[in-house]
Amino acid sequence: MTDGAPKNELRKQAAEFKQAADEIEKRTTALADAADRRTILATDRTYLASERTYAAWMRTALAALASGVGARTVMSDLLPPWAGKVIATALVVFALFCLVAAVWRQLQGVKPPPHPDIQPIPHALLIPTNAILALVAIIILIGIWVA
Repeated sequence: MTDGAPKNELRKQAAEFKQAADEIEKRTTALADAADRRTILATDRTYLASERTYAAWMRTALAALASGVGARTVMSDLLPPWAGKVIATALVVFALFCLVAAVWRQLQGVKPPPHPDIQPIPHALLIPTNAILALVAIIILIGIWVA
């Protein structure tokens, strides 16, 4: 009877150790899953930050383009004609720079993750949109000096 008691005690302890090991394994798996999810979310945040930066470049380009047109119109009465043209030209050239920088930065940006939760701006939409805006800026630039 004395030999059976220690064996039962050992079996009981072995069962407790196995239960504790199983619990640790479950928690480790949950932590690994949570870490993977945090990595995916971090990549999504990086994507969204990249798109916000693209939007900021575009906003700056459109503001510079509008300011160039406005400067040419307003400055024609206040300054000599060449001064208004130079200021407007500088703003439109800056707008062109911003359009090119926006596309370059977006294309050089974040490496796509294997399974993103969000979809990036498609390149088939990004490049033609900026090309059309750059063409408009060039037409405005020609218009500044011809008119």
